[in-house]
Order: sequence, then C-alpha cells, then structure tokens
Amino acid sequence: MSSLLVFPGQGAQQPGMLQRLPRETLIEASDVLGEDTLLLDGAEALKSTRAVQLCLLIAGVAAARQLSIAPDYVAGLSIGAYPAAVVAGALSFSDALHLVSLRGELMQQAYPQGYGMTAIIGLELSTVEGLLAQVHSVDTPVYLANINADNQIVVAGSDGAMNAVATLAKRCGAGLAKRLAVSVPSHCPLLDAPAKTLAEAFARVPLKTPTLGYLSGSRARPIINVEALRDDLAFNMCRVVDWRGTVQSAYERGVRLQIELPPGAVLTGLARRVFEQGTVIAFDGARLDTLQALLREEGSRQP
Repeated sequence: MSSLLVFPGQGAQQPGMLQRLPRETLIEASDVLGEDTLLLDGAEALKSTRAVQLCLLIAGVAAARQLSIAPDYVAGLSIGAYPAAVVAGALSFSDALHLVSLRGELMQQAYPQGYGMTAIIGLELSTVEGLLAQVHSVDTPVYLANINADNQIVVAGSDGAMNAVATLAKRCGAGLAKRLAVSVPSHCPLLDAPAKTLAEAFARVPLKTPTLGYLSGSRARPIINVEALRDDLAFNMCRVVDWRGTVQSAYERGVRLQIELPPGAVLTGLARRVFEQGTVIAFDGARLDTLQALLREEGSRQP
C-alpha cells in the first residue's frame, strides 16, 4: 500500500492561513522574495492572484516539512503542483517562489477583471460540454477547466459567458453553479500566452528527477522525465485539470492514504468518492502525530 500528499489549488485560500505555520519556512520565503510573506494572507492582500498562489505554495511546503515523513506520491491541483514538485525534490523552494511569483503576476496582468471560474455540481461532463458549445463564441469565451469529480465540473471564461452557462446548467438540473474565489480564467486557452512566457523563465531553472512519485494533475499519471515535468509545471495554467483521473490513478497504483495539505479539505471530500478502502484526511484539523503515525503505518505495509 502507498501514501499520497495532495496540495489544493486557488480557491482554497483563507485569510490568516500562514499565521499558524512554522516560522522557519516563512522566514526562508521572506528572505528569498525580499518581502514579509506574513503580509500576503490578509483578506485584502488575497485579492491578488500573486499573493494567493504564493500563500498556497508556502503553506504546502511548510506543512509537508512538519510531517517529516516522505510519502510515496505527491500531486497538486493547479498551483498545488508547485509545492508537490518541491516536496518531490524536483524543484527547489527558492526557484518555486520566484516562478510562482511570476506565474501569479502573469495571470493577473492578462485578465485583471471580468473573468474567472465557476463550479457546476450535479451534471455529467457530457452535459456541461454541451452547454459550453451553446454559449462559447469570440465575444463570450468559456471553456472546460477542471474535471474534479464525476458530477463536479469547473468552467472558465468571461463573466457573461459563465453566467449564461450557469443559467443553462440550473435549467438542466444542476444542484449548484457557484462562482469560485479565482479572478482569472485558469486551465483554458485564454492563458496560452502567459504560459508561454512562464515557460521561457522555466527554461533557465534547474530541475531534478523526482525522488517521490509525482502525479500530474493535468495528465493524471506519473511524470519522471525532467523536461516533461518542466512542461507540466509551466503549462498547467492553460491545461484542463483532470483531478478525478489523478485521484483514480493514485488509487489504482495502490494508494490507500491521502493527506491533504493546507489550507482546507476540498480535495479530501473529492477523494472519498474514489477511495473505497483506505483513509483520506486533511492536515487542517488533524493532530500532527496522528498524521505521522498514519504515514508510518502505510509505509510499513509496503511489500
């Protein structure tokens, strides 16, 4: 049996999320960035895409360091891929901070307003794709962005287009169509240009072969090759997230323990639909020694 650490994406952020983390990692991040990272997680600061993404990176790395026991696999949803790559030993924390700072700025500059993401719950993927086809046009761009679960799909695009899709979704029986706390249209072709700019920065950053299993949230399979990993991280902002497939892939590979790193427990809820056996638990709200014991226990079951 195997263990998996998962790192959430944008939308999971919470004001004050860095305040309860170990100071060592926060000080390290502040030194690298040349700014006080504790100022990034205020309610006003979190209106910035850059601040949100940096907070999620720092929180994930800090919590994983607290666990101090390596899992078998790591995976991250969108920006969560960056702390996953750091924990897997493929990307240095310092380089990740600089890249995520640039990533957030590029995304924010590309779409400062009028765009975002909406979650649709209660409809099958094929139904949502049909609605997107009805609404999408040059003037009303809207795309499939995340496949989070069998009946939880996220779309991205302009405000007007998303509102139109949400209205149609409710008419088709969707239980909920909710605007997410994400101010950019992630995981669709609207971010092709910022992704190419980030890839240019990535070309100058050294990466290593992961020492843990790194599961791509876009490809829903492990990535070992360094250049494939570079491509995965640089371009994940404009590629559809297949989180349903990623969790299923982990389960099929023998993972029976999933721990969600801070903040929140959204990915824990999604995993329960896949994990027929085993344990899914969130770092937030759990005792550190309990999480460490679970990791040791799962490790001792290895054949």
